[in-house]
Amino acid sequence: MTPEHAYRALNYDAIVLLLAMMLVSAYLSLARFFEWAADVVLEFSRTPGRLLLYLMLTSGTLSALLVNDTICLMLTPLVIAVIRRGKLPLLPYLIALATSANIGSVATLVGNPQNMIIGHFSRIPFAQFSLALAPAAVVGLAINFIILRIGFRSALRAATIEREPHPVPKLDRILFAIVCIVFVSIFVCFVAGLNLAWTALAGAALVMVLARRDTHEVLKLVDWHLLVFFAALFVVVDGLTDTGLPDAIYRHLQLVFGSSVTAQAWNFTWFSIAGSNIFSNVPFVLVAGKWITRFAEPVLMWKVLALATTFAGNLTIIGSVANMIVVESAREHLEIGFWDYARFGIPITVLTTVAGVLVLLILR
Repeated sequence: MTPEHAYRALNYDAIVLLLAMMLVSAYLSLARFFEWAADVVLEFSRTPGRLLLYLMLTSGTLSALLVNDTICLMLTPLVIAVIRRGKLPLLPYLIALATSANIGSVATLVGNPQNMIIGHFSRIPFAQFSLALAPAAVVGLAINFIILRIGFRSALRAATIEREPHPVPKLDRILFAIVCIVFVSIFVCFVAGLNLAWTALAGAALVMVLARRDTHEVLKLVDWHLLVFFAALFVVVDGLTDTGLPDAIYRHLQLVFGSSVTAQAWNFTWFSIAGSNIFSNVPFVLVAGKWITRFAEPVLMWKVLALATTFAGNLTIIGSVANMIVVESAREHLEIGFWDYARFGIPITVLTTVAGVLVLLILR
């Protein structure tokens, strides 16, 4: 592959969109929004079970609006501090944070990197995508809460929230207001059908101008390693495509997927979950996305691909970047083993996926 070919392989819209959403998240962090939100969640939670619910709603909602990996990066140290201050067990809340971030991120085209890629290649309007996937995310979060609430019932029943005096995080209201106004404007433009990447970048640039903060401070909060990794995947997968291997794989699987819409949806779902855990979700989407036009209902299958590759991240501890961020950030306080996570991740993945595909088939 020549350097010119590598440059052509890059999907600049997806890269710019990911960068822009990271910049918006960075300004929310500078406004101390995440610290303030974590403290508010603890203060309003009367019981450990209710704290679990509020944490999941916060993680899922923020991941839908921003990027799940960034949300986990920002929230994990704060959640650990809040949970330790309340003298509560860490494991239920850390698993809830990671799984809810993955589930909630499926609701929009900006919730995670694979959705951004799907949005670029499918050309599905932002509103149309969310009208189908947001209900699936809501159902998924409900199932996630039930599984974790039952699975950790003994630990949560035995625990009580201890409230110690502590300094209340001071929210930078002016910066927070600026980010909120621009953020709402960005989403209005998304719904109106404007280009996602350039709309988000224009919004991030506007926040930079209005916030009057040192840009070096902001750029330090951007995950440049993830951006470079994301860009490199386009080059690697494009080179793989040139070998003809993805087409050969599809020809062998065509009969397995079936001919009816329902059969294709279910079979492609389970294949996508397996592929996402073997190859990781972003590269799998880049390869499998080339097959979508050959299915009976391509628009539905794009949505199925988004749901399956996102929910697949909950299967194991290494299923998504968000999971690994939470595990690595918590390592100093708690060692989360493979089975500690998988005994909840497997049923969460299976049940949320089944429910999610049913929602997509009903709403198609």
